[in-house]
Amino acid sequence: MGKVIYWMNTSIDGYIEDPDGGMDFLDPAEDFHQAANDEVRRIAAFLFGRRLYEAMEKPWTQDLGGEGAPAIEREFAQLYKQTPRYVFSDTLQTVPDGVTIVRRKDAVSVVTRLKQEIDGTLQLGGPELAASLLDLIDEFWVCAFPVIIGGGKPYLPVKEELRLRLVEHRSFASGIMFRRYVRP
Repeated sequence: MGKVIYWMNTSIDGYIEDPDGGMDFLDPAEDFHQAANDEVRRIAAFLFGRRLYEAMEKPWTQDLGGEGAPAIEREFAQLYKQTPRYVFSDTLQTVPDGVTIVRRKDAVSVVTRLKQEIDGTLQLGGPELAASLLDLIDEFWVCAFPVIIGGGKPYLPVKEELRLRLVEHRSFASGIMFRRYVRP
């Protein structure tokens, strides 16, 4: 049976985007990038909200990771392209090979089915999508970058309390902190 992890990089004050929608403050240092690549090797599929999909797809399939790019970026681009990707969107009409469109109304049933069919990690990304699939998330991963941005899009926009138990934490020389939580 598959496991859904919600993994997003944030500022230390809990935002995945700045007030203008930018994510430049999330530029990963090499130590963190290598650890992320190691984790991506174990991912069976990416589950993306539309905005995160658009932020990831073109850069990692066309712009980044090409000849002349640092080896760590080339490695991530290759891993990204090899991993099946699902984008949850009501507006997209076409996607490239390797990507499947899922309509938002079908999100719960599709993710439930994927958890049953795929023996591996399903990496969920996108705060609104995560909020809509909250009951299906097995683990919450937060990678906090050493910056305070003071506002923007939060890690998880929910209006309810959800108690979690910390099961792993790591710090990187670059100052990035990784925390992994599960439900108690």
